[in-house]
Amino acid sequence: MTVLQSVGYPTTMTSALAIVCTLKPTPAESSSELIARQTLDALSEHGVGGEIVRAVDHDIRPSVERDMGDGDQWPVILDKVLAADILLISTPTWLGHPSSVTQRVLERLDAEISETDDAGRPSSLGKVGMVAVVGNEDGAHKIIADVFGGLTDIGFTIPAQGSTY
Repeated sequence: MTVLQSVGYPTTMTSALAIVCTLKPTPAESSSELIARQTLDALSEHGVGGEIVRAVDHDIRPSVERDMGDGDQWPVILDKVLAADILLISTPTWLGHPSSVTQRVLERLDAEISETDDAGRPSSLGKVGMVAVVGNEDGAHKIIADVFGGLTDIGFTIPAQGSTY
């Protein structure tokens, strides 16, 4: 038994959800999806299973609420986020910024800031946030910082070097 296990911390993650924020709907090829798959492949070497959701293929309404009613497909994606141990946001770089789809996903995740479990803990407590960016280095560093900032506000834990570009 490890020290972490002895004090009740899990020492392995079991599942990851990659939300790919490309502007291209399926079946178009996407570099953002490719880097997400490569990241999930690397995580699988450590026993982590993964799933990819291409956000643009879903009706994600503009909002900072959990559910915008009939037709809003965010609640299905949110259930997957809450069930996963790791959330990977994968985005292209456009003019030095993440895609508009990435911003939409972060806005919808914003609803989780006020959500807690039965013990009053944030709903994303214990979940790890990661970022994968396709694009130039300067833009990638800024995007990683911006997305990590949002994920920490929501309650995700950000690991050292938890990004790739």
